[in-house]
Amino acid sequence: MDNPYCLVIIFAFLCTNILVRAQSLDFLYNGFNKSDIIRDGVAIINPSGALKLTNRSYHVIGHAFHPNPIPIFNSSAKNASSFSTYFVFAVVPLEKTSGGFGLAFTLSPSPSFPGAQGDHFLGVFNSTNDGKETNHIFMVEFDTVNGHNEGVDTDGNHIGININGMASIASQPAHYYVNGTSKTEEVYLQRGASIQAWIDYDGVNKVVNVTVSPDSSKPIKPLITKAIDLSPYLKETMYAGFSAATGDKASSHYILGWSFRLNGAADPLNLDKLPVAPPEVVTSSKTSNLKRALIASFSSVVILLLGAFVSVYIYRRMREHEVLEDWELDCPHRFRYRDLYKATRGFKVSERIGVGGFGAVYKGVLPTNGAEVAVKKISSNSLQGMREFAAEIESLGRLRHKHLVNLQGWCKSRNDLLLVYDYVPNGSLDSLLYRQKRDIVLTWDQRFNIIKGIAAGLLYLHEEWEQVVIHRDVKSSNVLIDGEMNVRLGDFGLARLYDHGKNSHTTNVVGTIGYIAPELTRTGKASTSTDVYAYGVLLLEVASGRPPIIYEPGKGALVLADWVIECLQLGNIIDAVDPRLNSAYVDKEVQMVLGLGLICSHPRPEARPTMRQVMKYLNGDESLPVFEHLSYNGSDRLDEITSKYLEVFGSDTNNISRRSLSVGQISSSSLNAGR
Repeated sequence: MDNPYCLVIIFAFLCTNILVRAQSLDFLYNGFNKSDIIRDGVAIINPSGALKLTNRSYHVIGHAFHPNPIPIFNSSAKNASSFSTYFVFAVVPLEKTSGGFGLAFTLSPSPSFPGAQGDHFLGVFNSTNDGKETNHIFMVEFDTVNGHNEGVDTDGNHIGININGMASIASQPAHYYVNGTSKTEEVYLQRGASIQAWIDYDGVNKVVNVTVSPDSSKPIKPLITKAIDLSPYLKETMYAGFSAATGDKASSHYILGWSFRLNGAADPLNLDKLPVAPPEVVTSSKTSNLKRALIASFSSVVILLLGAFVSVYIYRRMREHEVLEDWELDCPHRFRYRDLYKATRGFKVSERIGVGGFGAVYKGVLPTNGAEVAVKKISSNSLQGMREFAAEIESLGRLRHKHLVNLQGWCKSRNDLLLVYDYVPNGSLDSLLYRQKRDIVLTWDQRFNIIKGIAAGLLYLHEEWEQVVIHRDVKSSNVLIDGEMNVRLGDFGLARLYDHGKNSHTTNVVGTIGYIAPELTRTGKASTSTDVYAYGVLLLEVASGRPPIIYEPGKGALVLADWVIECLQLGNIIDAVDPRLNSAYVDKEVQMVLGLGLICSHPRPEARPTMRQVMKYLNGDESLPVFEHLSYNGSDRLDEITSKYLEVFGSDTNNISRRSLSVGQISSSSLNAGR
């Protein structure tokens, strides 16, 4: 390697190789679906992926180009680079007819041919610019009729190389050389079969080779070999593409696959994956008439069916409007089912935030405004479920209070009954009392604000709205807590309304075990006093952190109020307070809440206060009389304590005893002095 000439030669070779590689460009289309091919004229891409340059219409043109320009010139040698292109095409004439006119592969300065004509000009040139040096167009034509300005050609089945015009500088009938022999076989361009074509330009030796074959292998010997330097005719950047045209004869011209490479051999196509050109069939007049008759008959049937469908739809809509009930008119905000279905992600189990006796509650985000909502899906298979749905809309749909859950609207769709509420993020009170998240314990201040909020909501229902509303299912699981720990009373499915000054006419026992007032089991008659009873149980529940029914091993079920009275009899009602508070509370408030809970949940309805009286006690406007006149110790009998309670509220009775739980009902039982 001491010879400097060797080094110069190696360096020159490397530079040349680098320049050639730098100008390398290639692309490949195995079908044209999802391609960005530039199309013009009548050119389309079939669903199969075939690029259809023309259809069987007469006197039309179609163009298609690769979207990116090709740097055809070798920047170092200032001459046209070598290139190779390989494509599969098909020309499909009408059945039993001769078609026309043909297609061409082109290299042109732009991806369009303004002013081009069809017929023999193949959509590339016109009578004005044909043959002009300023065209800078290289073209290989695949002509299916007699050539331009030629005499009568019986089949016109030929291939030619053209520069700037339709006069071929080299042409041959469409044949191919059978490998290993000197024999040639004719290729019929317009019989609808797939034909392969290769066009190769050797930029070093200045030679163009054109080869065709109906088989999968490329013939070794080209059909046309023409010595020509393309450098004077091409520009530095050119667009590669195809053009096809029809005239007074017509064929469908297809490109089924295409590859191209600059400075190298074009990549092979996957022939098994290429689309197939469909045949063009001419229908006879009889067939056409039959087809028209069938289409007309089918259209008539479709119109009749469509009319019947519209009639049935309108009839059903009219029936729906005819059976609208009062509660549907009073609460007109009806949601679309598809919006609620989308909001809850199809009522997925992962979006479920609660389950009740008549259905489940799902969290959702309305697609219309992005608002968070709670969607209650009630089972419509039972009469009770439908009653709950209607009752909730009829009552809560018109109620507005800061301590009541806001009902936004409803939806009734086939078997689905849906209620839409404001979403309350902290869930129900019972979940915060018994299923604490992240070991969070409600403070006494939070609990005191919660019971005051519930009382304010019940006062609004009982006395401050236009009608009396009996909730009939006051319990901790129906009390919801929002993000700022404000309380909302919800679930009005069992609620009943009646006018002020009149009596309720409810006669059936509903509610939840542990919250049902004793008189309900005897008379079945709900009243505001039965709501007060349930509220009293809720007061004891919040203060003690225990459920209404306490299940202890070996002792069975014990009513919470009985246990609180036992603490009262033993002389220290503070023992009933939730130990998780760690004594972080106001003694006077705790004792008042526990005492008020006992009074509100008294077995005698006449001994219970109204919700207005309850609010006065909770707000400190009045003191609870019991704690002013009575001190508790272990020697006091329960009957004496109960008698004192009744004296405070102006009632007179003897030997009232507290209650214990039996299966499905509440009954009286005696507590002896030893409790």
